[in-house]
Amino acid sequence: MRCLVNIALLSIVLFLAGGLIIGAQKEQAQPAADKADPLRRYVSPSAAKSVEVGDFYLRKKKFNAALSRFQEALQTDAHYAPAYRELGKAYEEMGFWQKSLDAYKKYLDELPSAKDAQEAKRIHRAIANLQKEIVAEGPVAPGRH
Repeated sequence: MRCLVNIALLSIVLFLAGGLIIGAQKEQAQPAADKADPLRRYVSPSAAKSVEVGDFYLRKKKFNAALSRFQEALQTDAHYAPAYRELGKAYEEMGFWQKSLDAYKKYLDELPSAKDAQEAKRIHRAIANLQKEIVAEGPVAPGRH
């Protein structure tokens, strides 16, 4: 009889221990990041993708949305020249000429090669026009033409 009690107790202990082992294995299978932070951290897209989305918003005349995407691109890659170019376009459309001018100049500074020379010529013309507008109007409130 004593032997049967010992076998029963041993069976119960093994059953409980097996459950604990299986539960521990399931916990180890989960990535550590999920346990530490149940809400996954936002990972911004590549600079090129952000500019692509920003261009979409720019075509739709949703300038604030476009600006945020171009700024996101620059946070991802501060030397991504197309983001400065598009940022300049958005600011120009919004009437923020000084900001547009600064963005265009930064674009030209970051320009990677001569392959973008045609676009650079357009930017130079835009810079000249913006400088004329700024000088002609003097200091004005942002967003006014």
